[in-house]
Amino acid sequence: MSVLIIIALGVLLQGLSDKLKVPSLLLFLVCGIIIGPSYLNILSPQFLSYSKELRHIALVIILLRAGLGLSYESLKTVGRPALFMSFIPGVLEGMAIAVMATLFLGISFYEGGMLGFIIAAVSPAVVVPMMIKLQDKKLGTDKGIPSLILAGASLDDVVAITIFTVFSGLYLGNSSNLLISLLLIPLRIIIGAALGYGAGVLFGKFKYSNTIIVLLTALVFSKFELLAVMVLGFGIRFINKPLSDTINTHLSKVWYIAQMFLFMLVGASFNPQSALNSGLIGLVIIFIGLLFRTLGVYISLLKTDLNASERLYCAIAYIPKATVQAAMGGVPLALGVASGDMILSISVLSILVCTPIGALLMDKSAPKLLNQS
Repeated sequence: MSVLIIIALGVLLQGLSDKLKVPSLLLFLVCGIIIGPSYLNILSPQFLSYSKELRHIALVIILLRAGLGLSYESLKTVGRPALFMSFIPGVLEGMAIAVMATLFLGISFYEGGMLGFIIAAVSPAVVVPMMIKLQDKKLGTDKGIPSLILAGASLDDVVAITIFTVFSGLYLGNSSNLLISLLLIPLRIIIGAALGYGAGVLFGKFKYSNTIIVLLTALVFSKFELLAVMVLGFGIRFINKPLSDTINTHLSKVWYIAQMFLFMLVGASFNPQSALNSGLIGLVIIFIGLLFRTLGVYISLLKTDLNASERLYCAIAYIPKATVQAAMGGVPLALGVASGDMILSISVLSILVCTPIGALLMDKSAPKLLNQS
C-alpha cells in the first residue's frame, strides 16, 4: 500500500512541478515530511525499514547515469579545470563544515566530517538537466562550460562520498588513523576506476544491453568503491556510445520512479524537533560551507580563459544540494551515530535551502552571465 501511495503522489507532484516551474524533488521531499511519522504517518513501519536499501539503489542509479553521460572528448576538452573542480571546492566546503559543526554543534570531528561531506556534494539531479539545457541553447558552449560543470560535479559527488566513508569508518572504529585513511583514498580510487572501466569495456565490446545486469553489476561494485559505478558507465560510453545511450534511456525510466521513493523516504525520516534544535546554527554552517565552496571554484578556475561572469556562473552551478544528501543523509542515523538525527535534519535543510536557490539562479542568470556561441 505504501508503494502505491508514493507512486500516486509522485505522479501528481511531477505534474504540479511542471506547472509551478519548481524542481519535482523538492515537492517529493516536502510530501515525504507530511506523510511520514512526524505528521500524517500513513507509511507502514515495515516499508520504512527498507529506506536505507532503497536510497542506496537510487544513489547507484545516479552515479551510473552520470558516467554514461560523460564523454572522453568533453573530459579532454575541459581537462585540468574539471579535475580541480571535482575536488577542491568540495574538500574546502566539507572540511569547513566539519570544523564549524565541531565548534558550534558540540559533536566530534568525525561526526562533523560525516556531516560536512554529505552536504559538500553537488546535486546531479539538478545540475545535469540544466547543463543539457545550456548545451541545447548554445550558452557557454564555446568555452565548454556545461561540459566542465558536468564533469566536475559528477566527480565531486564521488570524492565527497569517498571521504564520507573514511569519516564514518573512523567513527565506527574501522580505522585507527585519519592520515592513513586519507592516504588510502587515491589507492581506492585507482582500484575502483580500473574495476569499473574494465567491466564497462567488456559490456561495450560484447554489446550487452541488459540494463538490469548492468545495474546489478554497479550495485556489487558500489559495495567496494562508488567511483567504480561511475567509471563503469563511462567505460561503456567510451567503447560503445549507442549502447550507453540505450542503457541510459532505460535507467532514466527507472529514475523517474526511483526519485519519488528516494526523496519521499528522506522526507519521512526527517525529525522536525532535531531541525528546530539545529535550525539557525545549521543554516549558518551551510552558508559558511557555500562560501568555502565558492572560493574553491575560483581557485579551480585560475589560469583559464573564463571571464568574471562565467566564473560566477560556475560558482552558482555548484550551489544545489539534493540527490546525495537525500541518499546519504540518513546513513549516519542508520549506523547508530549519536548525532545521526541532527546530521539528517541539516542534510534535509540544505536541500530545502540550496535546491530552489541554486536552480533559480542557474536558470535566470545563464543568459546574462554566459556568452552565446
